[in-house]
Amino acid sequence: MSFLTKLADASRARDTILCVGLDPEPDRIPDHLGSGAQAAVRFLRRIVRATSDHVCAYKPNLAFYEQYGQAGMDVLTLTLGAIPDGIPIVLDAKRGDVPNTSAAYARALFERLRADAVTVTPYVGLDGVAPFCELGYALVLARTSNPGARDLQDLLVDGRPLYERVVERCVEAFPADRCGFVVGATYPEEARRLRALAPDRLFLMPGVGAQGGGADDAVRAALDARGGGVLPAASRSVLYASDGADFDLAAGRAARELKDAANAARAAGAR
Repeated sequence: MSFLTKLADASRARDTILCVGLDPEPDRIPDHLGSGAQAAVRFLRRIVRATSDHVCAYKPNLAFYEQYGQAGMDVLTLTLGAIPDGIPIVLDAKRGDVPNTSAAYARALFERLRADAVTVTPYVGLDGVAPFCELGYALVLARTSNPGARDLQDLLVDGRPLYERVVERCVEAFPADRCGFVVGATYPEEARRLRALAPDRLFLMPGVGAQGGGADDAVRAALDARGGGVLPAASRSVLYASDGADFDLAAGRAARELKDAANAARAAGAR
């Protein structure tokens, strides 16, 4: 099953377009869960149980697992195993290199870790993106959610910002069923312009919540002509909604609120 089909099925089954990041921060995991890698596993398993009715995808960022050293791969594997069948996994890896290295990255992410989609950096060139599109689904970094995005992504290329050129070139090079874009929820106006350049592409929109992005503004700005094509993503605002014994219940409530806000924005934007 393709990533987009799996995502659409999960979205319909749970009436949601929300993606939740699974990013363990050791100093924010509640103390009563213990410490180290085992605490991360306990924490993430309970987060998944509490939020799985409200999401259509999960997005583990590999950096948060790599920080645990050798144990990090066990944490990731056990966390992925806790995700219900039918919910797709976006591995936030931001990989991208010369073609043979990108091919190795793609095999590791899609064949070994069983990702349904991965985030990819385009700045080595399109030949570094191609292996990810060949083996699975690539979400190419276009307009990232951080404040520093403007440092390089706004540089003008023939009078247009670089991030627009990235989207144009990828749309020309890769089919819609193999390539979408990362477009930060913190930049709704840019998302609106990018939608005009990529009318049939999925936009993964991180930055909802803790980074200041609003699910309502982001969704309305980026909806495609069919009233879809957006995947707003939240991490810290869900995972760390509470630092107490009720952390999982608080995460479930936060996910439900974001789900409802995104659905309301989608309904309003589709009118």
